[in-house]
Amino acid sequence: MDSIFQLGIAFAVWFQGLGSWLTVPMKFFTFLGSEEFFLLFLPVIYWCVDAGLGLRLGAMLLFNSGVNDFFKLAMHGPRPYWFSTQVQALSSETSFGVPSGHAQMAVGLWGVLAAYTRRGWAWAVAVFVMLMIGLSRLYLGVHFLHDVLLGWVIGALVLWAFLSLWDKVLAWSETRPLGQQILLAFSLSALILAAGAGAFTALRDWQLPAGWIANARAAGAEDPAPVTYGGVIVSAATLFGLLAGLAWLRTQGGFSAGGPLGQRVARFLLGLIGIGLLWYGLGLLFPRGETLLPYLLRYLRYALVGGWISAGGPWLFLRLGLAQKPA
Repeated sequence: MDSIFQLGIAFAVWFQGLGSWLTVPMKFFTFLGSEEFFLLFLPVIYWCVDAGLGLRLGAMLLFNSGVNDFFKLAMHGPRPYWFSTQVQALSSETSFGVPSGHAQMAVGLWGVLAAYTRRGWAWAVAVFVMLMIGLSRLYLGVHFLHDVLLGWVIGALVLWAFLSLWDKVLAWSETRPLGQQILLAFSLSALILAAGAGAFTALRDWQLPAGWIANARAAGAEDPAPVTYGGVIVSAATLFGLLAGLAWLRTQGGFSAGGPLGQRVARFLLGLIGIGLLWYGLGLLFPRGETLLPYLLRYLRYALVGGWISAGGPWLFLRLGLAQKPA
């Protein structure tokens, strides 16, 4: 394994040695695979462009994120700048490095977009963005080469499974009563929680190497804090809220993301206010930590965020006359 790390260090040093002119474009491509980008992009698609596509993207993103959280805990690999002071920390991360979440999420998100578009040019653009996001993580010093390669592989497997099963499972679930649909959504969430809990518990006696902390500090980055269950909870809870909210909204007749531009902009801005109140507001009120009560409240908080995106926001849009039900 040490030879793989050394190969990754050598590649990162060579890549960063090409010049600082790459920093800005690489940070741009990293942004296209970031949580901040998804928080802006997905609501725009779901509320303002195409609700069906937005739902697919949200479900893919959250399930893929849960898979990535599990593998990060299970494999618990370092970031390059934790491992060697030869690598510059042009960005900073506190979680484990393998597999690359950005690379894995890029394959899932941009793959769903390309598949939905059903155009050759869309796949060409998607593959280019996937490649550049992965390369950006190497240049910024936050991933080894094998982190990114494994992220692409796992992302491709999740994408294949999603494209093969999503429409069939969604059509079948729509024939079930509301209570069963919500139970199914919670079962999927519980599966992600259980897998993550197993990987998290296995690290109970694991010690963070002192050298990783020292190297991160020498690079001017944040201290590593990778052993956390919080990421798993966020993915599982938001996915549950998203799917449960969708099931409820269908009983109300659904909603259309069409309409005049002014209505779409108003929906987006109003929807973002709702996300802010739930995500940021409850984040201020609820306690933080790695104990049972903060875990439960974090699950509640993110389930509400997911439910607001899929159902609470659209219900309010309909009530205010900012959206219509599907024809």
